[in-house]
Amino acid sequence: MNRNSLAVRFLYGTVPGRAILKLILNTHADRLAVWFLCSPLSRPLVGWYAKRNSIHLSSRQKSSFRSFRAFFVRERESVSVDLEPDHLISPCDGWLSACPIWEDSTFVIKDSCYRLTDLLQDEELARSFHGGDCLIFRLCPSDYHHYCYIDDGYQGENHSIPGALHSVQPLACERFPVYTRNRRCWTLMATEHFGPVAQVEVGALIVGGIVNQWENTQVFKGLEKGRFELAGSTVVLLFQRGRVHLRPHIGDIVTQGAEYRVTQGMWIGTGGSTV
Repeated sequence: MNRNSLAVRFLYGTVPGRAILKLILNTHADRLAVWFLCSPLSRPLVGWYAKRNSIHLSSRQKSSFRSFRAFFVRERESVSVDLEPDHLISPCDGWLSACPIWEDSTFVIKDSCYRLTDLLQDEELARSFHGGDCLIFRLCPSDYHHYCYIDDGYQGENHSIPGALHSVQPLACERFPVYTRNRRCWTLMATEHFGPVAQVEVGALIVGGIVNQWENTQVFKGLEKGRFELAGSTVVLLFQRGRVHLRPHIGDIVTQGAEYRVTQGMWIGTGGSTV
């Protein structure tokens, strides 16, 4: 299954495409794109985008959105959340992959080696996750781009890090260390069942807006934490050593380097050593 869009295959897989991509990323094209997608002029894109990504919308629904942005940030009617205390849930819809965090604070995604200190820009915090686990949730165009808290607990401050806005599709990840180059926001959460967890939201191609609703407050499992605006993106969860174990049938797939389809609120793992 090819999970790279035609546009991404052109921009990242061809010489002319990479030249255009460099031009786009080095200009203020993102500002123009955001203005357009937030304006009524973008309404015709709603039907095209929905059809292209197999999103069912009635004619009445299509006409109800004032802009493409209004369509993109739409909320689903309901979310089914597994509320068992020691069950780890997916924070969002998307494709899940996983990798260990080595003792030198590095991890590997799609043959790109990353350092936690580059991802978080906080060396002390990065050291606390040595030997732990990194879960990556890649959201697709057809997904709802909202994400929730994985457990009850306390959320600290939101830390925004400026950066580029590369695609997060597989081909882009093979060519660029997108998770440490892209615009992102991280927060440290003190969860009741999984210990300290760092969640990182990573923006994507050209217009990856990140909106987090809460800061320095008590939170609960399933509560909406925030949303992405205007482009597919990624959520990264960092766990300390031995704090979480994926369900066996999921672990068998992701340990082979493949991705597993998940939905928001879905049971994907178990806390502690109680698999």
